[in-house]
Amino acid sequence: MLPVYLSSAYLAPVQYYCRLFHYTDVCIERCENYQKQTYRNRCVIAGANGPLTLSVPLEKPDNPKCLTRDIRISDHGNWRHIHWNAIISAYNPSPFLEYYADDFIPFYDGRSGSKYRFLFDLNEELRELICRLLDITVRVSYTTSYITGAPNDFRQSIRPRRPGEDTSFHPRPYYQVFADKPGFLPNLSILDLLFNMGPESACVLKESLSV
Repeated sequence: MLPVYLSSAYLAPVQYYCRLFHYTDVCIERCENYQKQTYRNRCVIAGANGPLTLSVPLEKPDNPKCLTRDIRISDHGNWRHIHWNAIISAYNPSPFLEYYADDFIPFYDGRSGSKYRFLFDLNEELRELICRLLDITVRVSYTTSYITGAPNDFRQSIRPRRPGEDTSFHPRPYYQVFADKPGFLPNLSILDLLFNMGPESACVLKESLSV
């Protein structure tokens, strides 16, 4: 099977992890010009009042065509504290938050979390953790230059404004804490699936993609 190409993503959506679950080899993009308003620095979780977007603040690059690998995180606004409080508030009633919380706290406390200066490094450390928690075994490589026309290319189709471009992704509904209010919210951050379904998350990933 040919490798699948994915962008870097912060606490990526279920759609992204479906690709990691189903493919043996994944190549993650480092050398593209950084793109705003994508999952590269944001995720969407389920709050009590509906979807809630969490964005990692970034330093303004010197070059408008700064590569993704060179994008730096800004410490503006105490964002780590804000993100963690939002995650706890959203998923405190969920069945598996307590089970997994200690794995994520180091990314958001004032000491360990501040060691991540580059967005790409933060995203990858989180991805590696989540893959371990979900028992996803995949060979990951990284681009050394930007390749056009790559097969199995989902670098642009997995993004907030293009949810329907990946026609093989069919999100399987699962238990959500606040589903009685807005109904099932598809393709949220993988945190939503993990904290609500725990070890059964793999079944959802398996059944949400036709490869």
